[in-house]
Amino acid sequence: MAPRSPARFLAPLALVAFGIALFMVVTSSTEPDGGDDPDRPTETRPAATEEGADGEEQEPERKGPRRYTVKPGDTPSSIAEETGVALEDILRLNPDLDPQTLSPGQRIKLRQ
Repeated sequence: MAPRSPARFLAPLALVAFGIALFMVVTSSTEPDGGDDPDRPTETRPAATEEGADGEEQEPERKGPRRYTVKPGDTPSSIAEETGVALEDILRLNPDLDPQTLSPGQRIKLRQ
């Protein structure tokens, strides 16, 4: 009888290693910070108003991305939720935006 090959142990080990790697990738991409996606806009929050020297309220300059690149499955409301920009603002800045015809790669304005 011929001796068995040590490769019979390598296949199950490779399968276990693949499962662990897959688990790590999936859990890192579902973290609240969104992982390390460079195309994903940073989270913006509505800026608080500040009072100027003359007592008038002044809105500070908003930080964050000016445009958003549409991804597969995006809707205007999901973009608003993801970026922290109000849906009304997105629709006002993009009057020709049709939610039914959003296509991946399309760029929309988030602020002026």
